Amino acid sequence: MESRQEQRVREEKAIVLDFLPHGYPFDTRPSHKKTPIVHALGLKHFVLLELVPKKDVFLQPLEEVYIGEDKRDKIHHIVGRLPYEKLTATGKNTLELVVQNAVEKDEQRFVKFFNEAKPLTMRMHQLELLPGLGKKHMWEIIERREEKPFESFKDIRERVKLMPDPKKIIVKRIMNELQGKEKHRIFVDCYRPE
Repeated sequence: MESRQEQRVREEKAIVLDFLPHGYPFDTRPSHKKTPIVHALGLKHFVLLELVPKKDVFLQPLEEVYIGEDKRDKIHHIVGRLPYEKLTATGKNTLELVVQNAVEKDEQRFVKFFNEAKPLTMRMHQLELLPGLGKKHMWEIIERREEKPFESFKDIRERVKLMPDPKKIIVKRIMNELQGKEKHRIFVDCYRPE
């Protein structure tokens, strides 16, 4: 049986942030010995990854690639996790757009977070970890979701007074977590049972 640690790092699909067909520019080896590199973001756990494509495969930023356990058509192997600081400039520029698209595509997952977020301690609630949300918003969200669970980002904005755009605050939180700016992780590299 797999441990939580092993389960939580598995990604099935990733989005290409940057493709370096000639490897890293700082790699001093001769060209024929350099390995092409792909910087990508896993779509389920938002893990930054360094991948090696199959021979003669050319990838574009924003392209989705399969990186699961079955036969991969474009990716040879996963090198490992990629620290945010090691991302290329193109990768960093593409990252926020990829996160925005992922949040839009999987809106229900994030609406579910608003519906199910719980206290972390006696004084801190998961909702307060979202940028721009304080105690006042937290209590109003809790009261509204007890009346009826939220159905969409639009529903959250309509039912919670002066609520910042939920999609934008989720994207900002994910970006902060990816950049290592947050102590607690809610969305990046967190185990989520199916």
